[in-house]
Amino acid sequence: MKLQRKNRRALALGALAVSGALALTACGSDDTSGGTGSDGGNSSASAQTGNIDCADAKGQLQASGSSAQKNAIDAWVKNYAAACKDVQVNYRPDGSGAGITAFLQGQTAFAGSDSALKPEEIADSKKICTDGQAIDLPMVGGPIAIGYNVPGVDTLVLDAATLSEIFDSKITNWNDEKIAKLNPDAKLPDLKIQAFHRSDESGTTDNFTKYLKAAAPKAWPYEPGKSWEAKGGQSAQGSSGVAQQVKQVSGAISYFELSYAKEGIKTVDVKTEAAEPVKATIENATAAIGAAKVVGTGKDLALELDYTPDAEGAYPLVLVTYEIACDKGNKADTLPATKSFLNYMASEDGQGLLADAGYAPMPEDIITKVRETVSSLS
Repeated sequence: MKLQRKNRRALALGALAVSGALALTACGSDDTSGGTGSDGGNSSASAQTGNIDCADAKGQLQASGSSAQKNAIDAWVKNYAAACKDVQVNYRPDGSGAGITAFLQGQTAFAGSDSALKPEEIADSKKICTDGQAIDLPMVGGPIAIGYNVPGVDTLVLDAATLSEIFDSKITNWNDEKIAKLNPDAKLPDLKIQAFHRSDESGTTDNFTKYLKAAAPKAWPYEPGKSWEAKGGQSAQGSSGVAQQVKQVSGAISYFELSYAKEGIKTVDVKTEAAEPVKATIENATAAIGAAKVVGTGKDLALELDYTPDAEGAYPLVLVTYEIACDKGNKADTLPATKSFLNYMASEDGQGLLADAGYAPMPEDIITKVRETVSSLS
């Protein structure tokens, strides 16, 4: 497929572009204990910054939202701060729901969300966006990995129905016959399952539950959403919070972006309608995102994802993180910095950092539209 070939070429270019980039720690500090900050006077990014256009940007740029993209934001801020020394970018990864709320209250210049805006949120945004409205700009993609901690089990295959029952507290032990049937060669221990979900409103939860509902509607009786609705389980704050629980707790399982699984966390291979289970990889996620459709109107670039692909190697559990800004009526004092930073994020150099940080760059046709839209913000 032509689009998929473009994506793979983009990933190859991205890998070259970031060969000298500073490695990021995926599961470092708590998502909500503090944001990502930059100080142009002290930053020393190792990647080239010559192509970053600072324009007339200056002052502080406040943003918040998706913790899924925190590791990508870290990389972008480091390079941007080195080039644009008059701007201080402060991104607080307190979850998609909190980010949208802060933006709609006029507290931030833009928000990050792993779910596109709802119609009522777009309507509310007209109070903040003078003569305009908030729009979705797809900027970061990637797989939602299912991380697990089961001693002695290095490879684990699960399908949507089994995952639904695990996260709905209906399958409670790792040697359950339904898990064993999917893993005939694994030595599954007699160990209690410790399922963790997000405690905060999260676009990652929204996408995860959309997948469960689409792929196993009989097993998952709840409506998808940013808030967790299923019974039982344990909760933790932010993507790093649930990832840390999986790393520390024997028998644990949870969902988070692949970038949070770099610290030795094993991930589930997901069984789909394809012949072979699919691994959570950047390339497999890119194959799925490449099939997404733009369903937003006007300058809004909201995407419709396919959570039940049957193509070989298409990973079904993906998310796209949107940056949310006003198409018109952005705050005059932060508009130059907003456009400058978003332009860098969407640039070839900015997208090139994503694969190394554990994310998938946007397909070329989509990111081209993003660039055009960012340039037109007013």
